[in-house]
Amino acid sequence: MEKKILTTPISLEDIKNIHAGDIVYLTGHITTCRDVAHRRLVEYGRELPVDIRNGAILHAGPIVRELGDNEYEMISVGPTTSMRMEKFEYEFVKNTGVRIIVGKGGMGPETQRACQEFGALHLVFPAGNAVLAATEVEEIEQANWKELGMPETLWTCRVKEFGPLIVSIDTHGRNYFEEKKVEYNKKKEEVLMDIYKHVSFIK
Repeated sequence: MEKKILTTPISLEDIKNIHAGDIVYLTGHITTCRDVAHRRLVEYGRELPVDIRNGAILHAGPIVRELGDNEYEMISVGPTTSMRMEKFEYEFVKNTGVRIIVGKGGMGPETQRACQEFGALHLVFPAGNAVLAATEVEEIEQANWKELGMPETLWTCRVKEFGPLIVSIDTHGRNYFEEKKVEYNKKKEEVLMDIYKHVSFIK
């Protein structure tokens, strides 16, 4: 199967035929952007200091080594739980024009609505691979809002084939995590009924 690589800047045309459950990789630029940055933009109306229109963000609080002269080295960049940003994500996508949101775990109906209305994807980087992810960062090109501390700083990184990334929500509004929950619950009931038959003698 052909390896799907998305390269920033990303258009709707680039992602409209990518579906929930697909695996893709990202080349180009991605900016770490989590709780405080979302709150600043959505609740306080502040503009982000970096343009992410047609770009990508990563819900992550990385570990970065400062080398001096505004140079940095990415040590670890594991994704953080995306659901924390759920209440902000519709307005965030609407206001920034971001195309790719990478994080950990699924997201809910507000993100689903944003992806469908504005043409974006939510992607999941497999948990437990923070050091691997760091090796796919070629360079940290910018650091903005450093006053927020290392985890909340907006680190803009140049990456090459960053991934694998599992498509959690696609531009058609399909939510892979929610679909799998339905499948799991159906199978769970079937398995439980079979187990009950074998242990019915237990009082």
